[in-house]
Amino acid sequence: MATLSFRGRVFTGKGEGKKFVTLPWVEHQIREKLGFTPYAGTLNIRLHRDSLALKKKLGKAPRMEIIPEKDYCKAIMIKAKITGLDCAIIIPLVPKYPPDEIEVIAPYNLRQRLHLADGSEAAVTLSL
Repeated sequence: MATLSFRGRVFTGKGEGKKFVTLPWVEHQIREKLGFTPYAGTLNIRLHRDSLALKKKLGKAPRMEIIPEKDYCKAIMIKAKITGLDCAIIIPLVPKYPPDEIEVIAPYNLRQRLHLADGSEAAVTLSL
């Protein structure tokens, strides 16, 4: 089985991921499809240039959709691992979403669990 590894640096986002994953209907779909209740926030990673080229291959990865309620966007979730911990990449399908960013959800605060700060290197791996 082929794997993809995305490398980049952790950065603080705008808080939109936190708002999204804590919506009751989003939380329910994550729990139902991924088997965990997400921590109230996402880990934001700005991809290195070599990983940015790999992002185009995400289309081949097994994915799940978050079906939106009215006036919200759809999102894609892809199971992944970060430092051996189960997580998922969540991709909001919104116009102008930065191509060099990924957001990661998990059942715990990844920054605390992995001792990450802004600027820390992080790698997220997934199977195709």
